[in-house]
Amino acid sequence: MDIAAAALICLLGGVVAGLIGVGGGIVFVPAMTVLLSKGQVEAQATSLLMIALVSIAGTWRQTRYGNVSLKDAAMIGLLSPVGVLAGVLISNAVPERVLRIGFALLALYMAWRLLKRVFAPDEPSAGAGQPSVP
Repeated sequence: MDIAAAALICLLGGVVAGLIGVGGGIVFVPAMTVLLSKGQVEAQATSLLMIALVSIAGTWRQTRYGNVSLKDAAMIGLLSPVGVLAGVLISNAVPERVLRIGFALLALYMAWRLLKRVFAPDEPSAGAGQPSVP
C-alpha cells in the first residue's frame, strides 16, 4: 500500500508542479503526512529532495520553451540555500505540531490569495483601448 500511495503522490505532485509551477511540496508534504503517516519534519525533508528532482525536469522543459529567466533563477538559486539552512534549524528546534499548524496556515493563505486572483475582474491587457496600427 505504501508504494502505491507513494507512486500516486509522486504522480500527482509532478502534475501539479507542471500545471501551476510549484515544486510539488504543496502536494508532497500533506500527502506524506496523511497518506504515508510520516512525521512533518520527515515529510518536509523528503519533499525538499523530491522538489529538486521535479524542478530539474520542469526547468529543462520550460527552458526549451523559452520560459526561464536565467538571471532570476540564478539569484533565487544562490540565495535559497541560506533560507533552507535556516528553515532546517528552525524545524528541528520547534515542536512538530507548530510545523503542521504553520504549514496549514501557509496553505490556507496561499489558497485565499489564489482564489482572490481567480475571482478578481480581468485587468485590461497592455495597450487595450488603443487603436491597432497596421
